[in-house]
Amino acid sequence: MMAALLTSSSILMCPHGGTVSAVTSNFQVKAGGDFVLRQSDTFLVAGCPFVIPPGVPQPCLQVLWVEAALQTQAVGDFVLTEESVGLCVADDLAVQGTVLIIFTQPQVSGQ
Repeated sequence: MMAALLTSSSILMCPHGGTVSAVTSNFQVKAGGDFVLRQSDTFLVAGCPFVIPPGVPQPCLQVLWVEAALQTQAVGDFVLTEESVGLCVADDLAVQGTVLIIFTQPQVSGQ
């Protein structure tokens, strides 16, 4: 089954409401007018309010992708789709939950 590709205009969030920003080195391959995101790109989280008892801040800071497309590649790396799985992690790499894919372009898909 084909799933929509994630691009630089996709909207992603951590499970606590933090905003995910993608930093890509792909400046060659586009889908729906924006650059395709890949598993090796950097994904930073800002504004995560997560706190662990007894009130210690433990915000999500980045997303590590553990499942990308199995066949579709761009610039030598597997692309990310709406079915990809990314883990939001804190500074100590503790997993805080999975990334939420709120919106992506619907025009181009891959697997």
